[in-house]
Amino acid sequence: MATHEVFNVPPPLTGNAFTSDPSLRLADLGETDIKSLVALGELAGSEQAAEWGRLANSYPPVLHTHDRYGHRIDEVEFHPAWHSLMTVAVENGMHGTPWRDGGHLARAAKFYVWAQVEAGHGCPVSMTYAVVPALRHTPQLAALYESLLAATSYDFGLRAPLSKAGLLAGMAMTEKQGGSDVRANTTRAVPAGDHHLITGHKWFCSAPMCDLFLVLAQAPEGLSCFLVPRVLPDGARNPFLIQRLKDKLGNRSNASSEVEFDGTAGWLIGGEGAGVRTIIDMVTMTRLDCVIGSAAGQRAALRQALHHARHRSVFGRPLITQPLMREVLADLAVDQAASTALWTRIARGVDAGETPLVRLAVAAAKFWVCKRTPALVAEALECLGGNGYVEDSQMPRLFRESPLNGIWEGSGNVIALDVLRAVRRDPDSTAAVLAELETGADSRLGAAVTRLRATLDGTDERGARSLASGLARCLAASLLIQHAPGAVADRFLAQRLAEPASSGYGESPGPATDAVLAEFAD
Repeated sequence: MATHEVFNVPPPLTGNAFTSDPSLRLADLGETDIKSLVALGELAGSEQAAEWGRLANSYPPVLHTHDRYGHRIDEVEFHPAWHSLMTVAVENGMHGTPWRDGGHLARAAKFYVWAQVEAGHGCPVSMTYAVVPALRHTPQLAALYESLLAATSYDFGLRAPLSKAGLLAGMAMTEKQGGSDVRANTTRAVPAGDHHLITGHKWFCSAPMCDLFLVLAQAPEGLSCFLVPRVLPDGARNPFLIQRLKDKLGNRSNASSEVEFDGTAGWLIGGEGAGVRTIIDMVTMTRLDCVIGSAAGQRAALRQALHHARHRSVFGRPLITQPLMREVLADLAVDQAASTALWTRIARGVDAGETPLVRLAVAAAKFWVCKRTPALVAEALECLGGNGYVEDSQMPRLFRESPLNGIWEGSGNVIALDVLRAVRRDPDSTAAVLAELETGADSRLGAAVTRLRATLDGTDERGARSLASGLARCLAASLLIQHAPGAVADRFLAQRLAEPASSGYGESPGPATDAVLAEFAD
């Protein structure tokens, strides 16, 4: 028997994930790119895509070290939903395609829209994007593989790389004893003709079913970077022993592994002893994707919170009309807009070849955006109450993902120290970012920039986090002043640049609440 009527619950959240996002107006995309993003956004907002994301995380990858006869195979099996997600990403050129065709900003926008569906599969997509500039340090290797890393064909399976229609790339950098301190690596590489033989372990090897990997190892002349294929040119398996898959807090659809190399063939990139210099370009690009991926998680969480508030009544009134909820939602919205402003500007800088600006801005943005994301997603989850705490809402998955990008590619302290190092040693980057801040004329921004300038020379390591956060917030404010609706910029300036800045959501009533929420009306 029916005991009650189901009412006062939101309908399923669907709709175009691109056209419904006002913060993407900051991207200033071309007509052709907008057309492809409208189609992608329609798919990203569909029930089909949501189901792919659910299944890929409900049935995480499985490691098979041996076949039925006892042969070592080291293969990882994925749910078909993973392959569906990857197919969309690759066919839309979210991996290496911009290095061939241009359009890093358009690629970033696609990655942002599609990552809202499911974050884990973004890892191999991002690494494939980032590997190309590192590979170009050795032109003969780039000539062999770059076109396949940019191909829009998702060709899963371990085969000789040059026999495939498209390639994906991963990386194996960190070791148990070193972590971010890669100079402490003990994995060794010895010359063997036109290549090296690598022996050692890697504590984190992301996406081990990719075709090619960047690997750091100690060569005779010092720490060096190598290109390691899973399958050798003659079709034989390269020794690549997957010891286990990591049991992670989130990112469960993606396989992160521990691997052993035992006489594994690798081809030198960039010269012996130049390992760190070689991977710097790759690290910059993966850090950019950490910013984009975090902003995507923010947007997915905000969208769920706004949808719930519009369709739920509490104490006789729609939740979206409740004053305190409106303050919380408006604060969430302007932070998410600021995050999007940062990645769009940096991606535009990649297109324009603004290397000094990109170098410093991406580090500062990674620090601030990735640090804000767990708090933002947690607050958005709370907007749904108990409904947000159950898996059906998708919010727990977003919450588990939220700390990830703050850890990968340099955790908070590492990034803050990179910002401090750049300010001290890279005057071109500092000048480029400060020049960018001058373009957003506003007395509140001017006062914040004055305070920031006063800290540039005197900050020591203890103040590195404050410096990184201040740079990112000032840059975001400048961009919002120039490109966002006035209400969004006003609220961000009031909430994030005031002294002292408000850090909590809804704790300090800000200006333009109604106007901000009107901008974010779905």
